[in-house]
Amino acid sequence: MAKKSSSKPGTPKASPVVEAKPDLSQVRAQIDGIDQQIQALIAERANWAHQVGKAKGKLAAAVDYYRPEREAQVLRRVVDRNDGPLSDDVLVRLFREVMSACLAQQEPLKIGYLGPEGTFSQQAVYKHFGHSAHGLPLGSIEEVFQEVAAGNADFGVVPVENSGQGTIQVTLDLFLTSPLRICGEVELRVHQYLLSRSGRMEDVERIFGHPQALAQTGGWTRTHLPGVEKIPVSSNAEGARRARSADDAAAIAGETAAIVYGLKKIAGPIEDRSDNTTRFLVIGRQAFPPSGNDRTSLLVFIRDRPGALYGVLEPLARRGISMNRIESRPEHGHKWQYAFFIDVAGHCDESPLKDALDEIGQHGDEVRVLGSYPVAIT
Repeated sequence: MAKKSSSKPGTPKASPVVEAKPDLSQVRAQIDGIDQQIQALIAERANWAHQVGKAKGKLAAAVDYYRPEREAQVLRRVVDRNDGPLSDDVLVRLFREVMSACLAQQEPLKIGYLGPEGTFSQQAVYKHFGHSAHGLPLGSIEEVFQEVAAGNADFGVVPVENSGQGTIQVTLDLFLTSPLRICGEVELRVHQYLLSRSGRMEDVERIFGHPQALAQTGGWTRTHLPGVEKIPVSSNAEGARRARSADDAAAIAGETAAIVYGLKKIAGPIEDRSDNTTRFLVIGRQAFPPSGNDRTSLLVFIRDRPGALYGVLEPLARRGISMNRIESRPEHGHKWQYAFFIDVAGHCDESPLKDALDEIGQHGDEVRVLGSYPVAIT
């Protein structure tokens, strides 16, 4: 049986509400007005940032004005306030650039990284410090450590681990003898592309790439380019630089390298894992106060005795301190002796981590705090 209509005879049907089309000129006028307000507020913020510099007095260099714990607190508040429509990532990037520009009024920070231009390390520099910082491309991770230690760079950015390929061991080994401190961390989502001068896959006879990039894309290249020669180089950008000189060569690198070196994309992203992410450390010459959400990296030299490692970990576990990572490396100058790199939650100047470190030190083991720093804001 057909369902009867609920409307009474003779009752007019309601017309659908049609929203009035906005006047384009009025919308643009509103946007122009808001832009003017934003620009005025940025200028006001820059003036107040300059007042901060005056309040601190005359300092030696730009590095003396930089406070990573303060920047982390500001960016966390940006995320907490965000109700859309822009994503947290977009707003964090915008505010990072504003802070970078305001800090550069004193003097741009000089940041060393593994070069040449176009590497993922350079992208990590800009993600953490903003584009107002002055990047210093260097030839190796060791050179980054050296330039920061010598004071030629204010900070350095070095890769430490990849989500798929694990630890970059050269970085850890340098901490065994370096006096530098870890001041921050950056997590960078990494997309790899196959790039060449001609843009034709059939031309490719050899591929340049950093060993990590070659490993991250090994499954793809075995499937699509079996038998092609793979040539390790010091960085992906260096591979792109070499590939631009010959039609039979290709490089595995990021989109930035394609732009910098004038290469065409053949394929990509071609990384084997969809979550391919590299973690970078920011290294400097001093420690910084707590930010409220910190991580601490420890370097532990333990005596060769039963339960030695347990004696280090137990005080942490008993106090409910989360351990994010543990890695052993051969100790320099002592055959078959090992140092342990341990990442834990918290700041070394705050309890309960401070209390745990005091207890561990009583066992006679050497515990070196490599740095306490804000957890990456991703």
